[in-house]
Amino acid sequence: MSVFLYAAWILAFVATLGSLFLGEVMGLPICTLCWYQRIFLYPLVFVLPAAILLRDCNVKYYAVPLAVCGLAFAVYHNLLYYGILAQSITPCTDAVPCTLRQIEWLGFVTIPLMSMAAFGAILACLLAYSRKSRSAA
Repeated sequence: MSVFLYAAWILAFVATLGSLFLGEVMGLPICTLCWYQRIFLYPLVFVLPAAILLRDCNVKYYAVPLAVCGLAFAVYHNLLYYGILAQSITPCTDAVPCTLRQIEWLGFVTIPLMSMAAFGAILACLLAYSRKSRSAA
């Protein structure tokens, strides 16, 4: 198996631990879009190591859609968060607004930005793995 698959799993694992730490340990409230992103992130922590152990070369067919959907929600979340899209079209109307500023490390590292970076890096690893496995066949 390729190092890219291992890297994708490590990224998904660290991102999952980070989201659980922020929500459960630090007690930060979780908005609706963050929950949707978690729906696509958490399965990767189990799917990727299963594919590694089973040497399943078809992992790209079920891991890439999870990463793409998660990245789409993360991009949408960032567009709302930074005011590029109007807040009136946000699904976060219940308890926690999607634009709530909870963390800004170094003045620009936010929770939506970390999510987008994680999904982007996972997707890049999966696409690199896909390209490498296709060229090896």
